[in-house]
Amino acid sequence: MTTSNKDKLWGGRFTQATDSFVEDFTASVNFDQRMAAHDIQGSTAHAKMLHKIGILTDLELDSILTGLEKILIDINNGDFNWSVALEDVHMNIEAQLTTAIGPAGKKLHTGRSRNDQVATDIRLYLREEISHIDAELHRLKTGLLNLAEQEHDTIMPGFTHLQVAQPITFGHHLMAWFEMLKRDQERMQDCLKRINIMPLGSAALAGTSYPIDRFMTAELLGFDRPSDNSLDSVSDRDFAIEFASAASLIMIHLSRFSEELVLWASTQFDFIDIPDTFCTGSSIMPQKKNPDVPELVRGKTGRVSGNLIALLMLMKGQPLAYNKDNQEDKEPLFDSADTVVNSLRAFADMIPHVKAKRQNMYQAAKQGFSTATDLADYLVGKNIPFRDAHEIVGLAVRLGIETHRDLSELTLEELQQFSGEIDNEVFNILTLEGSVAARNHIGGTAPNTVKKAIENARKHSAAT
Repeated sequence: MTTSNKDKLWGGRFTQATDSFVEDFTASVNFDQRMAAHDIQGSTAHAKMLHKIGILTDLELDSILTGLEKILIDINNGDFNWSVALEDVHMNIEAQLTTAIGPAGKKLHTGRSRNDQVATDIRLYLREEISHIDAELHRLKTGLLNLAEQEHDTIMPGFTHLQVAQPITFGHHLMAWFEMLKRDQERMQDCLKRINIMPLGSAALAGTSYPIDRFMTAELLGFDRPSDNSLDSVSDRDFAIEFASAASLIMIHLSRFSEELVLWASTQFDFIDIPDTFCTGSSIMPQKKNPDVPELVRGKTGRVSGNLIALLMLMKGQPLAYNKDNQEDKEPLFDSADTVVNSLRAFADMIPHVKAKRQNMYQAAKQGFSTATDLADYLVGKNIPFRDAHEIVGLAVRLGIETHRDLSELTLEELQQFSGEIDNEVFNILTLEGSVAARNHIGGTAPNTVKKAIENARKHSAAT
C-alpha cells in the first residue's frame, strides 16, 4: 500500500507515493514530538531573526508568533493532531502553522533545514534536562550531607574485597558517596559547555545564502555562541554521547550506592533501616521487606549504559554530514534523561530517611581484626620496619583467630611474646575509637575531619 506525497512538504520532486510501511518505519513523530516546545522555541527565535533581516514583514512575524503560541497551547492541552504522514515534529508543526495562518507559515523555513533544526532542538532539550538533573543531584547531595553530619562519629567497618578492613565512620562513608556525586555534577556542567553551542543557521550542511544573523538567534535562544562549521554542526552528536556518558556514570554511582544499601539492609548485615515507603513485600513470604528502590535503580543502570553504547555505535560509521541514522539518537537520549532524573529523585527522597543501626555497625567493626593496621603503625612508631611490624601483627592475628578473640582482647603478655616493644599504650590504639580518631588528616575518617569535610562541602555547594 502507498500513500500520496502531494501533502508532504518535500513532495515536489517525487513521482511515486511513499509505501505506507516505509512511511511508518521512517517516521519519528511518535517520539520526537516530545521536543515540540523546543522546536517552537527555536522557530520563534528564527522568525524574529528573519524579520530583522527583512525576510518577514511585521504582519507576517506577528502572524507566525501568534500561530506558534496557539500550537504550543494545543499541544500542551492534548488537542494537537499528530500525523505520521508528516514524519516528524518539525513538519507537523510547520504544516499546522501554514494551515492556520496561510502563506506566511511557508516562509518560516527560510534559511534553515530540518538538519540544523533538529540539532538545535536536541541541544535545547538536553540543556533543560541537565537543569533537572542538577536540581536532583543538589537535593541528593544535601540529603547525604545532613545524614553524614548526623552520623559523623558512628563507627562501622570499612571493607576491601567485602572483607572487614579497618574501622571508619558512617559519616565518612557517606561523604565518599558525596564526592562521587560532586564529580557527576561537575561533569554535567562541563558537558553543558559543549551542548550550549547553536547549530541553527547551518541549514542542510553548507550554510545559507540568506544574510542571516546567527548571533542574534543564539542570543535569543540563550546559547553561548553559534557553531563554527556548518558541516560539523548538522552531523555532530558528540554532545549527546557526552551527555549519555555522564548520565551513565551517575547511574554507575547510584548502582554502587544501591549495592551497599541492599547489603546493609539485609538480615546478615543489619546496618540500616530503609523506610517502608521505599520497600515492598513478598506475595508469598509475609516476613519479607524488599529494598525495591535501590534494587530497581541498580537494574536501570544497565539500560542507561546500553544507551551510551547505542549512541556510540550509531555514530561510528557515518560520513559527513547528516544521515537518517541520526533519527535513532533521540529515544536513547530521552530514556537516559528520564531514567537518571527519576533515579536521582528516588534516592533524594529516600536517603534522608535511612536510619543507621549504630550498635550493629559498631559490633561488626570489632570483627575481622579491623585495628590490625593500627597495631602495625604503632610498632613502626617504635622504630620497627614496617615489613617486620606486618609479620608481628600477622602472628598476633593468628593467635586471635585460634582463641576467638579480637586484638584488643589479647593480654599485654600475649602481645609481648611477638615483640618486646609493645607496652600498655597499645590498648589506646587497639580500640575502634582510637583507630578512627588517629586518622585526622584531610580526607581521613576521624569524626572531627568528617565534620570539616561536611562544612567545606556545604560551602562548595552554596557557591555552585
